[in-house]
Amino acid sequence: MPFFPETGDTEESPFFTREPELLIKNSRRERASSLGLGDVPEAELDEKVFARSRDWSQVRPEWGLADNAAFIAAPRERTKGLNLGGRTFLHNYNASLDADKSTLELILIAPMVVASWINLQYYGSTVDNRLFGSGNKVLHNVVGTFGVWQGNGGDLQPGLPLQSVHDGTRWRHEPLRLNVFIEAARAEIAAILVKQPDVCELIENDWVNLFAMEDAGKKIYRYVGNKFSEEAN
Repeated sequence: MPFFPETGDTEESPFFTREPELLIKNSRRERASSLGLGDVPEAELDEKVFARSRDWSQVRPEWGLADNAAFIAAPRERTKGLNLGGRTFLHNYNASLDADKSTLELILIAPMVVASWINLQYYGSTVDNRLFGSGNKVLHNVVGTFGVWQGNGGDLQPGLPLQSVHDGTRWRHEPLRLNVFIEAARAEIAAILVKQPDVCELIENDWVNLFAMEDAGKKIYRYVGNKFSEEAN
């Protein structure tokens, strides 16, 4: 399903008035079965989903960003037509229009880092929910703005509740380190990592897996240790 109009004339295209609503509706229908609403008629689905989201007794109102796995910054045509399963953070980025690579740097220090935070929170909350998550949501008592207790005391827990990553039968999140794909020259990405040591540490300590895409996305190079591989994957 296209996210962008086929023409360059966004003012005249009806896409921006119709397509977002269609995207939301289709996404809602796709997720309905995972919420136990798969058999709800189309005319009633919006109301049921909204009611569920506002129901304080519902410990699993939605799955949020569960099962996130990748971050892609590349021209839209690289992923157009692919079913990424709702597991990917997408950024439309064209390196040829970024003369001074300031946008590339911004992507690396801002949205990529935020995506990593999200990914690691889900990762930790899945691999050891007692230690890195926050246990049973039903028993939560909020402490300030930085964590919860189980009941009226115990350890302060800052992670996600079990219900955010497990549906009572199976895990809803597959714990993977975030795979970051950026379509830009390896040398340009590496130069930014030298300027941004905090981001560099995140990558070199394997908290995220970084890949550079070159030759219109046909060649992919992985960052290993402190440099990109010489051979394309």
